[in-house]
Amino acid sequence: MMQVSKEEILHIANLAQLNLEDNEIDNYITNLEDILNFANIVNNAPVENLDITIGSNEAKNVFRKDEIKVFEDNESLLQNTSQKEQNMFKIPKVL
Repeated sequence: MMQVSKEEILHIANLAQLNLEDNEIDNYITNLEDILNFANIVNNAPVENLDITIGSNEAKNVFRKDEIKVFEDNESLLQNTSQKEQNMFKIPKVL
């Protein structure tokens, strides 16, 4: 079990430019000890016989060939916009 001193908390608070009140120090000590103890549990977890995994499932990127396809009915597509110009959607400038 990791023990954190008041001096260590004050040093960390100084590095992080935190202004801790005296009544907050005990709470920070408890929280930091909990974090360090959990990190210690994770560091000591048995992982010797585990398979290497990258993700939680077997999903992979599925790529398709880039192919140009001509859309035959531009008029029906453009009927959904209130503004069009030269057979294209007209949108406000972004930059």
